[in-house]
Amino acid sequence: MFQFTPTAELRDVTLRDGLQLTGKLLSTKRKLDVARSLLAAGVPSLEIGSMARGDLVPPMANTLEVIAELTDEELEKCWVWVATPRHIEKAAAAGARNFQYCFSASDSHNKANIGRLTEDSLAAMPDAVEITRSVYGQIQLCIATSFTCPFEGQVPQERVLDIARDERTHGATDIVVCDTLGQAVPAQVSSLITRVVDETPQRRIVFHGHDTWGLGVANTLAAITAGAAMVDGSLGGLGGCPFAPGASGNTSSEDILFATRPDWFQPDTLATMVDLSEKLLAELGEPMRSKTVQGAHSSADKFEWVL
Repeated sequence: MFQFTPTAELRDVTLRDGLQLTGKLLSTKRKLDVARSLLAAGVPSLEIGSMARGDLVPPMANTLEVIAELTDEELEKCWVWVATPRHIEKAAAAGARNFQYCFSASDSHNKANIGRLTEDSLAAMPDAVEITRSVYGQIQLCIATSFTCPFEGQVPQERVLDIARDERTHGATDIVVCDTLGQAVPAQVSSLITRVVDETPQRRIVFHGHDTWGLGVANTLAAITAGAAMVDGSLGGLGGCPFAPGASGNTSSEDILFATRPDWFQPDTLATMVDLSEKLLAELGEPMRSKTVQGAHSSADKFEWVL
């Protein structure tokens, strides 16, 4: 199988980051179908929605309904994007227990995305941690624009590390390092992930990448080699941030899996995911960005991964 080592867990973010920029909305039932199909295929973790305001990010308006329909066992593998303690209260009341508390390393993007300065988001994080603990949940610290900001340009590594080291974030079990614009290169990803791993050894490191400049898979592999234990991807490379000009689709889940070959990912698993992603992207009117999906339709059918 030529498994890539060290290994990392894939989290598919189709139902949150993947859907944010889509013009068509998915019903609660359709989102549940996608989530359950991914879990049945063996995908170990999902991001199932966001508590962002439905009037600002319409594809996320039914997130609470999705949470409420999932079983406790399914929700153990699911994460919800939140930006305030109140978000956690509302998601927890619906049944969620895994929360990704997100804010940006750059003030300009945080104001565009969340409506406040980075310091304000940091100041609220202890309350977010406390609410999470009260429902016996888990909370991740998610640092958007960890490499570049659409409004401020390059983000210094020390800015990201200062946030990771800040005592107000210490209740987070994980740190999500985000290449929000997909402008990072592998050496840059390796450098930052290595430093975050070294300086916060008690926490799992997650890498969230985009494929804007064609380096999504390369950056993901660099992050894994540097110590990231979870990586994000979306079906067909769907996605982008509505508050980050220049951000395109996420790194494709199929591409990450084809490159890393976890034990549960077999040719029949790929076939299932290709069918799921092609139908979903056609339904949404979105382009297929996954090279693996394209390769799976090759005429070179002696290769076991070709459909």
